[in-house]
Amino acid sequence: VFWDELFVLPVLTAHQPWVSRAMLEYRYRRLDAARRAAADDGLAGATFPWQSGSDGREETPAVLFNTRSGRWMPDNSRRQRHVGLAIAYNAWQYYQTTGDVAWLAHRGADLIIEVVRSFASLATYDEAEDRFHIDGVMGPDEFHDGYPDAPGQGLRDNAYTNVLAAWACARAADVLDLTDGQDCDGARTRLGIRPEERALWARLTRRLAVPFHDGVISQFAGYADLAELDWARYRRTYGNIGRLDLILESEGDTTNRYRLAKQPDVLMLVYLLGPDGLESALHQLGYPTDPDLVARTFDYYAERTAHGSTLSRVVQASVLARMDPARAWRTFRDAATADLDDTQGGTTGEGIHLGAMAGTIDIVTRAFAGLRTDADTVVLDPNLPAGLTRASFSLIHRGQRLRVTLESGTVAVCADPCATNPAVRVRVGDREEAIPVGGHAVFAVDRRI
Repeated sequence: VFWDELFVLPVLTAHQPWVSRAMLEYRYRRLDAARRAAADDGLAGATFPWQSGSDGREETPAVLFNTRSGRWMPDNSRRQRHVGLAIAYNAWQYYQTTGDVAWLAHRGADLIIEVVRSFASLATYDEAEDRFHIDGVMGPDEFHDGYPDAPGQGLRDNAYTNVLAAWACARAADVLDLTDGQDCDGARTRLGIRPEERALWARLTRRLAVPFHDGVISQFAGYADLAELDWARYRRTYGNIGRLDLILESEGDTTNRYRLAKQPDVLMLVYLLGPDGLESALHQLGYPTDPDLVARTFDYYAERTAHGSTLSRVVQASVLARMDPARAWRTFRDAATADLDDTQGGTTGEGIHLGAMAGTIDIVTRAFAGLRTDADTVVLDPNLPAGLTRASFSLIHRGQRLRVTLESGTVAVCADPCATNPAVRVRVGDREEAIPVGGHAVFAVDRRI
């Protein structure tokens, strides 16, 4: 079990929240193992493994065999500490969808707060800069495990890790407010949270460092100092260059030297938080933004991504949905056929890519239909590409099952009589309605590209 759950659980939470709850229970039952792992590293809180064994132990292999070169290569994937942030994100999304404060108090709070404690103890403060930094990590890219002169030692200020850590710190504070006194067993008391801890989390939401270069968000500090790869030459020579790490090692070279990525890294922030959420997080951290930041950042990294994972085009299609729906549709189709066409060159015979399959569903609902939630309100902001003339799906939000149908110019929402919560409302554009049990509403939408 590893971070693919970040792509799977949001889909399950929206459609079958009881399944998501069971998967989050898997993580909760292994929380003590994660606490021991953090303590072994000299950290507070919990450090979840990149590849989790049945008892919560780290099972990521230390080496990987390169069939191109016939040599063993170091595998430092366990430095991808961001897996803990994925667990915190999924726990918060489960609460947002279900509104289950009791679960948040006795399960979600532990997962979110212990992950935040781990990252808070990883962060170091630079008084001269008035910034916190996180060192020794790898991002979702997977191709960079260190700098050219320090391979395997991890990176400083991976933007994805730092921004999501700041986001998680804010959610930890929200958890304490929401669960204070719940069942006479507040998380604050049970987890022994000190006032200075909460003060540190608040500082981290404002002062964690995020690097930039050339008007885009840097994947990590020092990324701009790396060399550019001759992409055209490698494509001519090798055709499929998804595993540039194996190709370059066979040539006596390393991915650590170049501006490249196996799969989206910085763009994962847009995938999870949305453009507005990312802008809000950067603003909270004290960084100025402009309306074209996401588009510039997308273009920059799209040219430098090898697509060595089936998740790569899932993320890109989702980010493109608002910027270029036609291109998003083409990218979505590529993502949807990953297993059918065996785009990874032989992996389909070993099993499906569950993360990519869930991710393609998520593109339709969250990206094309513009689904998001705001407390008891379901928000739909559709922007269907020309290739998708109709979409229909159901979801469960805070106990109310809704059936949604999108067609050119309209959004129809029906409330199921068998799963009800009269407090749930639906908002499309400027119009918001509570839909009665068994009732329906049709909303007009203007945008269609």
